[in-house]
Amino acid sequence: MEAVAPTDLRAFEDAPDLNRETVIREVQTCILDVPTIRQHKLSNTNVTHQNYVHVAIRFENGVTGYGEASTLGGPRWSEESVEAIKANIDTYLGPALLDQPGCKVEASNALLAKAAKRNFAAKSALNTAILDALGKTLDLSVATLLGGASRDRISVIWALASGDIGQELEEAKAKIAARLFNRFKIKLGFADIRSDLRRLERLRAELPESTELIADINQAWSEADCHRWMPALEDMGLTLIEQPLEADDIEGMARLGQTTRIPLMLDEAVFTAREAMRGANAGAGSVLSLKLCKHGSAQNLQRIAGIALAGGQELYGGCLLESSLGAAAHLAVFATLPELQWGCEHFGPLILSKDTTVDGLVYEDFHVHLPTGPGLGVTPDPQTTSAFART
Repeated sequence: MEAVAPTDLRAFEDAPDLNRETVIREVQTCILDVPTIRQHKLSNTNVTHQNYVHVAIRFENGVTGYGEASTLGGPRWSEESVEAIKANIDTYLGPALLDQPGCKVEASNALLAKAAKRNFAAKSALNTAILDALGKTLDLSVATLLGGASRDRISVIWALASGDIGQELEEAKAKIAARLFNRFKIKLGFADIRSDLRRLERLRAELPESTELIADINQAWSEADCHRWMPALEDMGLTLIEQPLEADDIEGMARLGQTTRIPLMLDEAVFTAREAMRGANAGAGSVLSLKLCKHGSAQNLQRIAGIALAGGQELYGGCLLESSLGAAAHLAVFATLPELQWGCEHFGPLILSKDTTVDGLVYEDFHVHLPTGPGLGVTPDPQTTSAFART
């Protein structure tokens, strides 16, 4: 039998004590208001500046990690606004993390859950900052910390949401020509239904036949509207319809799913694991949109993705117009999912007048690439942060 060499314990004696090195010593927040290159309309708001809360968490070892919470025009998409996010982090959530070891990520999530109900965007920004700092400490990517990447690039979708059909056609054709995007989500619900349908018809007629079109109705239709107008969407060859009914109308979504050939996607209806289970069990949508700002942490996003897959749903990587910082966090967890059938929608950095990071995301050949390097692989730009910080 071959002799086994004795273990050299000096390597373990010299290894860093992660519990000590990753103790959280400081949590800082700032609000950013970044102009967009064009208006972005939803059924209940119109965005010309995108609002973020940027979070910085410093470990005992001096390493700082960054996270981002994103909203759309105040507490209209969900109950959170940037003002509330900052106040709740500064007053309740941040203090709950101080003097705690950042390497115990799930324990940190439990502390945040105890410190405040919901506040999922705020919690996800803190979770991201912890993972970023931990990845930098260990010289590992966040995707590796979360289990390892199954993919290094993801098919990406662009949103057409100005409401100006001429501008949208020009925008879409330019994205296709540059081989950046050939899949488009069209925001509906801010005009009357007939106007929305005429807009869709022109897009379908004037874009290449291979162009994929998705409709996001943003909870703006009634069930009767859907029965009346969804056949027109089917005739135009749309591939997916997102959240046509109000978020809490799970039963109505289930009924619609039995009458249309187009897959329905749940978005605002699913923030928590229980909501994911309810939607899957009811057959309320065959696709689920995943977002960190809904689920509160990368770990919760992975769990909810597992529930959806077990319930027979397909996965879609949603966005809330994040900058490269927030988008990189999403890409890190999306990359770890066993399946991501619908790709993702992280075009946010390209709609900003100036991205918030030094090293932005790479878009090419209709895909967005997973950043490389330790942590999130992107770094906030202090000049941009200073220029757009709210005083």
